[in-house]
Amino acid sequence: MKISQKDFGKGFHLITLENAHGLRLSVSDLGARIVSLNTPIGDKQRELVLGFDTAEEYLVKDPYIGATVGRTAGRIENGRFNLNGTDYQVTVDGETNHSLHGGKPGFESKKWNFVILEGINEASVLFTLTSPDGEHGFPGNLDVEVRYTLTNDNVWRLTTRGISDRDTLFNPTNHVYFNLTGDCAQPIDQHKLWLNSSSFAELRSDTIPSGNKLKVTGTAFDFTTEKILSTLFTSNFEQKKLADGMDHPFILDKVGLDTTAATLTSPDDKVRVVIKTEASSMVLFTANFGENTPEMHGKKMANHGGITFETQTAPGAEQFPAFGSIKLNALKPMLIATEFIIEGKEEQ
Repeated sequence: MKISQKDFGKGFHLITLENAHGLRLSVSDLGARIVSLNTPIGDKQRELVLGFDTAEEYLVKDPYIGATVGRTAGRIENGRFNLNGTDYQVTVDGETNHSLHGGKPGFESKKWNFVILEGINEASVLFTLTSPDGEHGFPGNLDVEVRYTLTNDNVWRLTTRGISDRDTLFNPTNHVYFNLTGDCAQPIDQHKLWLNSSSFAELRSDTIPSGNKLKVTGTAFDFTTEKILSTLFTSNFEQKKLADGMDHPFILDKVGLDTTAATLTSPDDKVRVVIKTEASSMVLFTANFGENTPEMHGKKMANHGGITFETQTAPGAEQFPAFGSIKLNALKPMLIATEFIIEGKEEQ
């Protein structure tokens, strides 16, 4: 494994791991984020995720891209929840009056501590952060670890661990966007998607989950058979029209690192990403930004220029027990792992 480190601006660092096959993973202590994931295709390297060239660009343009998000990824209605019989009010977003991704500044814009763990067959960057009791209204001193590992089997493994000294809520995710063309100016409409999910969480008009789980059968959200994403974007499905794409939690039919949760294949079939996770759901967001897209690497990002696989418990779980639990019991750690397996043309 090759490991390098350089300045990322604003006092932040960029750490790059490269395996024996030339797969490179670059991460930063700004938001414990993934900045780049690129793989050799023929005699060229192809970028597989969206990102910026400097820390400052993330802070100014979009701090969530590629970042660790928490304490609670997604929205909490009116920023209110009840835990152990006590009502809590947490910070809300000024535009929606709902809590978004745990409040600002959140995990995405903080400077994390990190250590590099070197090995022969894999290497890791371990990020750590403490969110103090009462931050944005959440109870408990929360210690968080995020470990990014790159293996010689072309696996990027993401492991997130949390432990608190008081009962609290904890539902983090990673907010990486994939675009397997290597060009942020190209929309993802010709990517092929398969999901191991037969139901999704319905959203209200304000994008808060209604509490209903709907079957994907017969809808534009049915990717239980692989199909291109343009079938979604051209549909008149009401839930698609609500968000101009996907911004929905999909409930996984099977979970664990021994089963595939989703696959995404490039338009030219030269690269595929296989996702496996211990989380019970994934929020798929198809970068529904309209014309309000940032510039990356000198190009303006396309609308629908990326797709996320935000592995987590479905947002809304603090109100709807059927979605699962995001309660983190005091002094009992929670650990969730997700793997992204990168398959090149020669492996298909």
